[in-house]
Amino acid sequence: MTHFRYLTAGESHGPELTAIIEGIPAGVPLASEDIGKQLARRQEGYGRGGRMAFEKDAAIVTSGVRFGKTMGGPIAMRLVNRAYEKDAANWPVVMSPEGDGAGVERITIPRPGHADLVGIQKYGFDDIRPVIERSSARETGARVAAGAVARQFLRALGVRIGGHVVRLGGVGYDGWEAIRATADPLAAVSAEHLADAADRSDVRCLDPDLSRRMVDLIKTRRKEGTSLGGIYEILVTGLPAGLGSYGHWDRKLDGRLAAAILGTQAMKGVEFGMGFEAGERPGHDVHDEITWDGARYGRRTNRAGGLEGGMTTGQPILIRGVMKPIPTMLTPIRTVDIDTKETVDTRYERSDVCALPRAVVVIENVIAPILADAVLERFGGDSLDVIRSRWHG
Repeated sequence: MTHFRYLTAGESHGPELTAIIEGIPAGVPLASEDIGKQLARRQEGYGRGGRMAFEKDAAIVTSGVRFGKTMGGPIAMRLVNRAYEKDAANWPVVMSPEGDGAGVERITIPRPGHADLVGIQKYGFDDIRPVIERSSARETGARVAAGAVARQFLRALGVRIGGHVVRLGGVGYDGWEAIRATADPLAAVSAEHLADAADRSDVRCLDPDLSRRMVDLIKTRRKEGTSLGGIYEILVTGLPAGLGSYGHWDRKLDGRLAAAILGTQAMKGVEFGMGFEAGERPGHDVHDEITWDGARYGRRTNRAGGLEGGMTTGQPILIRGVMKPIPTMLTPIRTVDIDTKETVDTRYERSDVCALPRAVVVIENVIAPILADAVLERFGGDSLDVIRSRWHG
């Protein structure tokens, strides 16, 4: 049974995005600034496209919160689309829920790497626009807003989430130990402390030299008219041991976290702890020795990434994910017109050169509802005070 869940609705160029969140207990402090901070972070980062220059997302909470605290009922939020309002002569016509679409230009050239072609094959459209609008990464604005609510609940229990870029294109850290030497001292304070440090970099990389090289690489690829992806790492601190379960495959916490990440636009892979690098090493260099300090169990290392058997170990959760280069590129590649079946060049729609720094914030927030649900599963109650008493007990 899911204790915390949310839905999003809306299109990239529709009037607004909407999020409805269910399962948040009563008494959680929640202000518009808490959501706004995450939305603003999502729009920062070197390599962003033109739309981010004017699109300033703000969440309008329409239910579920009173006097700065949640009431225990569903929370509804709206994110008004400034692109829709700014081009009032165009988008309200193109995206109108009424009429028959007469006179509206059809899009017939699918972009490789997007949902375009498979989307029209699945739903039987003769116009790619409906696929573009809903599959767009613009939808992550609503996911970040929903995640920010879950994040406030987790914060009230001392749980912190933060992320940083470890590789952008061919520029990045040289292996597991190099990442740990940079990230772990910051995460020892909290994952949020690490995120604050990463946010001071234009590309959300903790290493100043790597940051400069990453920016230079983005500049080079922009001139070439192509795009870049990369690898990020997300850390979660403050969780106790025992969240999740080994009892059934769909209750394993690492599986649920992976599903949330891979359900996010442009994500192509996930690993926990040492991840794929563990496959290259002998067991003595992979598994974490167990310790006892007289009061509690611990681990000498955290190569498992805070998860064993689908459950938290009490160590920080370490997740790395890979984001593919954005498929929309200034220099076209070849595709096929769905009307004429002729080979043509792709069309360009305004896009980022590299969205990896922004993806860090998206993933921080999309995993928050999964973690909140796992907390409620084990310590559930109808109010924050009840949950806190069980959490500390």
